[in-house]
Amino acid sequence: MVGATGAAALLAGTAATTVRAHVLHGDVDAPLPLPVYLLGAGLAVAASFALVAISDTGTTKATARAPSRAPATGPLRTLPRWSRLGLRAGGLLAWGWVVAQAIAGGSSSAEVASLILWVFGWVGLALVSALIGPAWSWLDPFSTLADLAAGLRHRVGMRRAAVARWPRRSEAWPAVAFMVLFVWLELAARVESGRGLGLVLIGYSVASLIGAALFGRARWRRRGEVFSVWFGLLGRLAPFGRVGPPSRGRVRRRGFGSALATSPWPTSLLALVSVAVGAVIWDGVSQTQPYLDVVGQTDLLADTLMLLAFLAILTWLVLLVARRVGAPATGAGLVPVATGYLVAHYLGFLLIDGQRIVVALSDPFQQGWDLFGTAHWQPQGAWLGGSVLWTMQVLAVVIGHVVGAWLGHSAARQEPAEGQGVRQWPLAALMICLTVLTLWSLGQNLVFVSGSGAP
Repeated sequence: MVGATGAAALLAGTAATTVRAHVLHGDVDAPLPLPVYLLGAGLAVAASFALVAISDTGTTKATARAPSRAPATGPLRTLPRWSRLGLRAGGLLAWGWVVAQAIAGGSSSAEVASLILWVFGWVGLALVSALIGPAWSWLDPFSTLADLAAGLRHRVGMRRAAVARWPRRSEAWPAVAFMVLFVWLELAARVESGRGLGLVLIGYSVASLIGAALFGRARWRRRGEVFSVWFGLLGRLAPFGRVGPPSRGRVRRRGFGSALATSPWPTSLLALVSVAVGAVIWDGVSQTQPYLDVVGQTDLLADTLMLLAFLAILTWLVLLVARRVGAPATGAGLVPVATGYLVAHYLGFLLIDGQRIVVALSDPFQQGWDLFGTAHWQPQGAWLGGSVLWTMQVLAVVIGHVVGAWLGHSAARQEPAEGQGVRQWPLAALMICLTVLTLWSLGQNLVFVSGSGAP
């Protein structure tokens, strides 16, 4: 049966639960072979930049120098206090669940570290942040833990230590370092689930509490805490943005992606989005048969060196493009790309492997319990056919790049100059290469069968 065999293997080995399980295997009933898809995707991205260049040819010097209008925004709204407290309690409960399993041990399929950190966190919350709004601002368990620690310190009468100044040159580089660490844990060290991942969360929680105590909770969230920085960066794309500190619960509707052009783009944030995009691409490329044929069996050191080299090269290329195009245009162009890659690579993983939550609820501490009769549930993926997933992947990658071209151009117009369209061709070339590379990696494990109606 053509076109339905891929989904069953999409998340093979769900007991191990790796984020790398997004790879699609099997036959895809597609009207075109893979090279045609790659050519069409590349041309679509190139055409979007060409339209930008054409639209700029009629821009006069007077128009180019005209001040840009502020993006339209909606009325200020305040989230109810009960909803904010509920989100904070939910985030702390999820954190405590992972920690409890790491302490209690066990090896059943009810493991939640990968489910909460990778599936619902790194994928699910990232998509919510990019497509809806700043949910992490209240779910963030590390800030809740810092608040609880501050309350305890006040209750016992301890004085608060003086807050250190954040080194100006540090920008958000600590968050970049943590991003690289988590990428390395997943793609090189293979710390993807179980007690090991739970211990990583405990260690990171301690580091976050120390950072918040040294530099202040708000400053640490903006510069050092990788989840807050990354989800906040993706949130610049979202239609709802937070206004003021999370404790006030204020949000405002705004133009889609408008915050990408109006927010600052230091070098560290460009590096962060480069690492995020590069990690997803490497996750796909490193699972292709051509890669395995060339590299063969590797050890931790080799995996580490190749991963870091790939991330460094891509980051260097992005920064090189930013010098020509401008940091706002480059950053605004890459955030939609990162979002599209998350959808293309991991949405199927979220929809199918996320079903393991019913297993975990029946055996919350991996002690062999079956509280709700679902401890032996197997994630179901037959409803999501291979052809549907491949179509979704192609659309997500192409749309992400096209939206990136549009928003990158909008950001570039905030700093008007003659020949904006010509200036953006380095960004266009980079995006075309990324489009072709990621779709090539996604299609390597597929067999494209055209027009087959055979069972």
